[in-house]
Amino acid sequence: MSIYVPLLKTRPDFRRLWLGASISVMGDSMTFIALTWLVLAQPDGTAKLGLLAGCYTAPVLIGGLAAGPVLDRFDKRTTLIVDSVLRGLAVASIPLTAAVGTVPEWLPFLVAAVYGLLKMIPMAAVPAAIPDLVGPDQRDAANALESVSYSLSGIIGFTLAAPLLTTLGPANMLAVDAVTYACFAIALTRIRTPLRPHPPQTEKRASAGLPLLRDKVLMGTTLAFMAFNIAEGALTMVVAPWLAKEHLPGHGAALSLLMAALSAGELLGGFAAGAWHPRIGRLTAIAITELVAAAGILAILGAPNWIPVTAAFLIMGAFSAPMTVWAQSLRMERVPPSQRGRVFSVFRTMMQATPPIGAAMVTPLLVTGNLPAAVLLMTALAAVPALALLLLRQTSRPSLPDLDIHQTAGHVPHVPRGSRGEEGDR
Repeated sequence: MSIYVPLLKTRPDFRRLWLGASISVMGDSMTFIALTWLVLAQPDGTAKLGLLAGCYTAPVLIGGLAAGPVLDRFDKRTTLIVDSVLRGLAVASIPLTAAVGTVPEWLPFLVAAVYGLLKMIPMAAVPAAIPDLVGPDQRDAANALESVSYSLSGIIGFTLAAPLLTTLGPANMLAVDAVTYACFAIALTRIRTPLRPHPPQTEKRASAGLPLLRDKVLMGTTLAFMAFNIAEGALTMVVAPWLAKEHLPGHGAALSLLMAALSAGELLGGFAAGAWHPRIGRLTAIAITELVAAAGILAILGAPNWIPVTAAFLIMGAFSAPMTVWAQSLRMERVPPSQRGRVFSVFRTMMQATPPIGAAMVTPLLVTGNLPAAVLLMTALAAVPALALLLLRQTSRPSLPDLDIHQTAGHVPHVPRGSRGEEGDR
């Protein structure tokens, strides 16, 4: 904690951004539970989970490609405020509709689509803004806090979802998320540091320019995470709700428990990654943790016993978080300032657009009750790209994942090896 507390004390604008984003993510966690339960309550609800997953994530491809140019052209703070208002209104439409009548069956899918369309704005804007709000020697800690906030907020949101689902109902739960969007917008209005676009001529690398799409490290990790997210999308968007409804006691509470276990693992993994620099090289470390996360999925075969199933989600979170942390360090070091909005948006769009593929792949298997086949499919999707990363590590320069990456990107290394953790995002 010694590296995190001083950062939050000395950088008030970063603290406001971080707290606001954390509150918003907490609301998003509850929204996932609420929308899922609204769909499960419909006729043939299980078969519709794949459609909900597609609405939740497929629009990311369109919105993500548009978000990058917007973030590099306009003030990031203003863009984030507009995004919070729009998504808050979309989420609030369900409790408002429920208050005057019945929620149409199509409305949860529309809300999920709006969420997915605008999702990449905060996911790209927050990391793109971090270098403007903290010093170069504080970026690692700031990135770690961003990763940890997603996990901690997820734990709180998923934990609160169970009692709120019972007391308020899924429709009224969404009103809580609308309030969290308002909190984020208010926090953003208090940021004083300019978050305006960077002129390209100020960058050391602008003239030479690293061909980002030809960078083996950037593209290798991104493609690996795309495949990993296919498995995780299947796990969280379809398998978890199906298990909670068909095999685990507690139904909505069971779903909240599984998602909270995933977030708890991510919290532990994020803190560990922020405090430990892998001496074996980042690519190797990412590949190994991805393999362990893939192996953890096999514990789901212990269903209907909730202990191995919960352990699978805990392991998945604990070993996927370090992947996220270390990969983002690679990206932030290699991407010039004026391109951060576009690059973060494109890469995150590529990664976030793949979960619907996993949802579509496992839904037919679960409709027929074939859980073992779904588990083996998810395990293979997560493990194969990890093996490919190990191969990439063997064909790359030995020093590439560590200190020499700063030199490759045109930066002077400012972090002594092993002195601080690395962060990233998936």
